[in-house]
Amino acid sequence: MFIKRKSSETQENNIFWVTMTDLMTALVLVFIVLFFYTYISSYYEKIERTSAQHAASEVLEKTLQQKHLDAVVDSSAGVVKISDLELFDLNSYELSPKGKQYLLSFVPAYLDSLFSNEYLSNHIDKIIIQGHTDSQTYKGEFSDDEQYMKNMELSLKRAYTVANFITNTPYNKVNGDKLRKMIIVEGASFSSPVMTTQGKEDFAKSRRVELKIVMKEQSKYKDILERKIGSK
Repeated sequence: MFIKRKSSETQENNIFWVTMTDLMTALVLVFIVLFFYTYISSYYEKIERTSAQHAASEVLEKTLQQKHLDAVVDSSAGVVKISDLELFDLNSYELSPKGKQYLLSFVPAYLDSLFSNEYLSNHIDKIIIQGHTDSQTYKGEFSDDEQYMKNMELSLKRAYTVANFITNTPYNKVNGDKLRKMIIVEGASFSSPVMTTQGKEDFAKSRRVELKIVMKEQSKYKDILERKIGSK
């Protein structure tokens, strides 16, 4: 009797471990499938996002050229760089008459290039307006820390001035609510200088205002995937 009971218990244990092994194998396969599904979805989402970004940047760049507006468009990063010489007088954060005229032409072209692209319009999370200065502004007038923070204040106020003008200048107000939820204002002081090929700072190009679009982190594919996982 003792031997038979031991044999029976052994069979039950074997069945248990076989069942657990099958279960673990199935779970591993599920996670592998989910991983590749997410990876492939993200890959195609990235391609779609990049294509839309390039298309909008090309339209914007062509429009700016037609209007004879000077700006650097980085299509790969979704960044538009405007020299402070186009917008402000030296060490000032108030728009110059030239700056106002520039933005009156630039802002509608910029916003139309974003909101007329259906994909970008639906997937842009933020528009970061970031001010930059050069490392020579206020140099010698203050300590290093004070100089940095004075430039931080100037760069932030310049970014705010541009943001304020954007939200108050004539453009398609249909997207007004969406735009107000997107805009973020930042100051970078002289922390991101523009360097020449010789490794020296290009002071004129360092003084700039950048408008950068930030895409939503979660794609429609990830949303679907998370809902599926959450429902289990």
